[in-house]
Amino acid sequence: MEVLASAQIQRLIVTEKPIDTAQYKHPRNSKTSTRVAVTRKLLGKMPHSDTFAWNKLIQTHISNAHFDNALSTYHQMLLRGVRPDRHTLPRILSASRLSADLPLGKQLHGHALKLGCSDDRYVVAALIEMYGRLQNVDAAKGLFDKTTVKDSVSWTMLARLYIMEGKPSMALHVFDGMVESGAQIDPVALATAAGACGMLKSVIDGRKVHRVAKERGLEFDVLVSNTLLKMYMGCGCVDDARSVFDQMPSKDVISWTGMIHANVKRGGFNEGLKLFRQMIADGVKPDSLSVSSVLPACARMSASKQGKEIHGYLIRNGICMNLTVLNALMDMYVKSGFIKSASKIFAGLKHKDVVSWTVMILGYSLHGQGQLGVDLFCQMEKDSNIQIDEITYAAVLRACVAALMVEEGKSYFNCIKTPAVAHSVLLVTLLSRYGLFDDAKNFIADKKIEGDAEVLRALLDGCRIHQQSKLGKRVIEQLCDLEPLNADNYVLLSNWYAHYAKWDMVEELRGTITDMGLKTKKAYTWMELRNKVHVFGTGDVSHPRSQGIYWELQCLMQKMEDEGHRHDSDFSFHDVDEERECIPIGHSEMLVISFGLISTQAGSTIRVTKNLRVCRNCHDSAKIISQMVGREIILKDPNCFHHFKDGYCSCGDFW
Repeated sequence: MEVLASAQIQRLIVTEKPIDTAQYKHPRNSKTSTRVAVTRKLLGKMPHSDTFAWNKLIQTHISNAHFDNALSTYHQMLLRGVRPDRHTLPRILSASRLSADLPLGKQLHGHALKLGCSDDRYVVAALIEMYGRLQNVDAAKGLFDKTTVKDSVSWTMLARLYIMEGKPSMALHVFDGMVESGAQIDPVALATAAGACGMLKSVIDGRKVHRVAKERGLEFDVLVSNTLLKMYMGCGCVDDARSVFDQMPSKDVISWTGMIHANVKRGGFNEGLKLFRQMIADGVKPDSLSVSSVLPACARMSASKQGKEIHGYLIRNGICMNLTVLNALMDMYVKSGFIKSASKIFAGLKHKDVVSWTVMILGYSLHGQGQLGVDLFCQMEKDSNIQIDEITYAAVLRACVAALMVEEGKSYFNCIKTPAVAHSVLLVTLLSRYGLFDDAKNFIADKKIEGDAEVLRALLDGCRIHQQSKLGKRVIEQLCDLEPLNADNYVLLSNWYAHYAKWDMVEELRGTITDMGLKTKKAYTWMELRNKVHVFGTGDVSHPRSQGIYWELQCLMQKMEDEGHRHDSDFSFHDVDEERECIPIGHSEMLVISFGLISTQAGSTIRVTKNLRVCRNCHDSAKIISQMVGREIILKDPNCFHHFKDGYCSCGDFW
């Protein structure tokens, strides 16, 4: 490379268009004036021949985002005859890139050419990144093709630019070229290629990259392993990801978090919690992302204890609880049945984002406190910094459903720019639960959504509540036509016929289910007690305490009958086949409630979960039992949390 003498550099400065640094200067204030004064003082003391010192000062300015000072320093460097070296131009090119000035970048490219360092690998990489970010990847590719210096940095930079432009297939093409060229493959190059495979959801290409990593002995570099984990998980190959994870000799918090998130996302809640505990045992301190990844595994009634333990761990160990973690904690408490704990966290938030508001609005609606959810939404609307999205509108619509606030629900629905079918389902639910069936049917016709099964189920909800037998039957028949392979629809129709003693039709539908090889859902209810989850099915007698459980229920039922309460035997709109034929005390939710009564201290809350909708008779019985025993019973089904207390339910008998 030709070394320019000081006089040649001076000519370069005279013939080259001067760098206009004025445009980068911040408005004058005390801090800026002080900074400029300090810079001038430093420049006055700078040795003329010490390029390292100049480079360090330029880098300091860039690190502090003082790009104007970096450019001024470079200008002074040239004026004083100090020759920029291979480290100077990459730094000043990054200043032009970060200040988004393409003309300046091109001018610096000219400097590189005249200084004879345009083929230096550091300069080439900086130029490729500058053109790729400020112009386009084609310009960067053009420069890359012309240069004689192609190392791992420039290859990788070009691949990353393609990824940034949303062209992962081109990034993989670049990586293939890099491998074929014999260039050194480093961890960053492999991580970039694996990331492109993840974007493409191409496990075939991902395994090729994995093979290259093995061949180069970089498979267990932490950066490479973590990116392979993410790629496999993104492609849905959790077992492959676990294989990589288990073989990693060293795991950081990113490795653990990725594996925890993958398991929790696919419903492996217990495995996610196990990994979280193992991470702590191995001495890896969780961060906010790992905590917010594991908390959804605790968003269940049976895992509320683990959720509280994690919350306590965060407090004891002083782990930063940013807004993401606090939102995840609120969501965990809402979904595990502790709405008061969620409300307490929400009240203590100094700053609330749209997620915070949405979680709490939805929480109130799930727990039968729809009015509070709507009130909260009204408060949120006053905050001009909050951008209300479609998820938040869905939450407030659910709150309107819970509170049966029809006019408010219509108003909020009309605020949604492009309502999704899910929003329409909620409005149909609201109208039908309020008994406005004509309005609901007209809305469905106007929106042309009569062919959506969820919309029809929303209409059926109202039919069940208001005993609209004929309309309900038509809706069930429509569901059978829409979803001929869904056994639940035939169970609904069978139960409707059974209610009217049309046993021939019941048998015919059972035959249909059998002939088509369909499987009906089984009802299960469970509760956590002393670190063990106790699960009961319909008519279950397998529990060691079954005798005591049934005796307690028989005593309660006898007392209810003595007080004049009668069983509700209407299963006409119920979608569980086995429960209609089972004695009332044999329903799984009744068995668990009885188990809770005989296994916990008097006055304590009983918390149970059912996988299917609670039937009308069990719902009525739970209300009465809560009054008889003086205890709150919280029962979660797929629709909401039922807080049974003093003979009432939080759902208002609308579920």
